[in-house]
Amino acid sequence: MDETSIEDLPGVGPTTAQKLRDAGYKDLMSLAVTSPSELSNAADIGEAAGAKIIAAAKKEADIGNFQTGLEVMEERQLVGKLTSGSEALDSLLGGGFETKAITELFGEYGSGKTQIVHQLAVNVQLPVEDGGMEGHVIMVDTENTFRPERIVQMANGVGIDPEEALSKIHVARAFNSHHQMLLADKAREVAEGIPVKLLIVDSLTAHFRAEYLGRGALAERQQKLNKHLHSLQRFSDLNNALVAVTNQVQSKPDMFFGDPTKPIGGHIVGHTATFRIYLRKSKGGKRIARLIDSPNLPEGEAVFTVMEEGIRD
Repeated sequence: MDETSIEDLPGVGPTTAQKLRDAGYKDLMSLAVTSPSELSNAADIGEAAGAKIIAAAKKEADIGNFQTGLEVMEERQLVGKLTSGSEALDSLLGGGFETKAITELFGEYGSGKTQIVHQLAVNVQLPVEDGGMEGHVIMVDTENTFRPERIVQMANGVGIDPEEALSKIHVARAFNSHHQMLLADKAREVAEGIPVKLLIVDSLTAHFRAEYLGRGALAERQQKLNKHLHSLQRFSDLNNALVAVTNQVQSKPDMFFGDPTKPIGGHIVGHTATFRIYLRKSKGGKRIARLIDSPNLPEGEAVFTVMEEGIRD
C-alpha cells in the first residue's frame, strides 16, 4: 500500500516505532484509522504526540481514497470459505465460514457451539480443494473447553494425522477479560511466523459477564468488549482469516432481559459480528442452526448432527 514506514513519520524514532508495533500498529493504515486516546492507551505515548502521528499517517496513507464497487468486488474474490463438515450448514452460510469476518455462534449449553469450533480447527488444515485453507489455528480458551481428544476423533474423521492436527492448533487459556484481550493482540505476533487462518474465542463474553456485574459496570464492559471485537476484526482483515467466537444466551426471560435466546453482549456484539448463528438442540442428537444476521444472505435454518467423527449432515 505504501513505501513509507512508521519510522519515517515525524516524531517517531526507533523506540516509539517499536512501541507502536508492539501495540499492533504495524503499518500506516492501522495508525491512520485509530484515535489519539486509543493510541495513547495502547502504546503508552501522550495524546498530543499520538494525534500528530495519526495526522501524519493519514496524510501518507492517503486515507481519503474511495474505491469503486468493482474494486471492492475484486477484493472479495480473495475471501476464503471454510467447510464445517455439513453441506447443509455450509449452504446456509453461502458456501462455508468466511474469512475477513467474525462469525458468532450462540446458544444454550450443549447446543453444539464448541463442537463446531473444534471441527473448524481441524477442517482449516485440509487442502483448499477439500474445503480447507491449509492453515494453522489460534484458540483463546476462556472456559477450559478445548479437548485434544476431540480433535483426535475429528482428525481421524477427515483423514488427517491427529498429532499433526494438534501441532497446528495453538491454544492459550485466558484467565480473565484483560488476559483475553492481551491474547487477541498476541495472536497477531504469532501469525507473523505461521499461516494462521482461524482464530477462535470460546467463549467471547464469559469473563466480561462475570467481572462486570450490575448496570453500573455495563458501560465499561461494553467499551472493553467493543475494543476486543475490533482487535479480532483487525486480525481477520490483516491475515485474511476467519474469526469464530462462541457466545452464551440469557439464562431466563425476565422484565429486564426479555428473550431467553438473546445472546450476551447487546448491540456491541450484534453490530460487530458479521454472521450470527443461533444453535439449538433437536431430537435424536440433531442440532438446528439458524442464521439470524448476515450482510448478504437470507435468514434460514440448517439441520446437522454431532457424531463421534465430527459435524455431519
